[in-house]
Amino acid sequence: MTTSVKKQSYQRKSALIAGTSLIIMALAAFFSYGFVHESLVVQGDASATFNNIQSSNLLFKAEIFGWIIILITDIVVAWAFYIFLKPINKSVSLLSAWLRLTYAFVLGIAILNLIFVLHLSESTDYLSLFKIDQLQAHMMLLLEAFEYIWSIGLIIFGVHLIIVGYLAFKSDRIPKVISILLLFASIGYIVINLFISIFSQYDGVISILKIVFNVPMIVGELSFGIWLLFRGGKVLKDA
Repeated sequence: MTTSVKKQSYQRKSALIAGTSLIIMALAAFFSYGFVHESLVVQGDASATFNNIQSSNLLFKAEIFGWIIILITDIVVAWAFYIFLKPINKSVSLLSAWLRLTYAFVLGIAILNLIFVLHLSESTDYLSLFKIDQLQAHMMLLLEAFEYIWSIGLIIFGVHLIIVGYLAFKSDRIPKVISILLLFASIGYIVINLFISIFSQYDGVISILKIVFNVPMIVGELSFGIWLLFRGGKVLKDA
């Protein structure tokens, strides 16, 4: 087996790993955040949120498990993206990988808040120390901390995505429409989460930004994952 064939085989393996991980991540995110979190957490209503989590404790545990899957797949994708994009520009690809690992670290800190929420909802010891409304407020504070820390992480993720989009655009094999979607999605992640983190009082602006960037933010990396799964690393072989 020649060196070029070995390299292409390695590229194909990294593309398969990245593509599979991205699809698993998307499904886990849809379940954990899109379904469970949105169902259990009632913004501005600590009592309803507390009761939802207590009555659906197993479902909340499943959400946390989903977030852990997302965390693991993010780490895997950081490595796989580096391997796949390294031939385009090694140093820039390495920077992209470190940014994604940094995002994964921040996400891990955010997930800890959900674990603390789970502990509060299960333990009866706190009922003798706090009034029920104090306990509910504490739980809501932890859930808000999760959202805030995750938003900070998503700004870093957006910068990572800019680099991935740039490398994809530089490639003569990755479709340009995917690189444009990645770049557009990266702007969405950065701008929306900057507003959430710093200018949270502008709810109307945040809502408009979400409407504008929602599709590319969902489709951008997911379309890249599907392309990696079915086409990544195979172009030279087909040529």
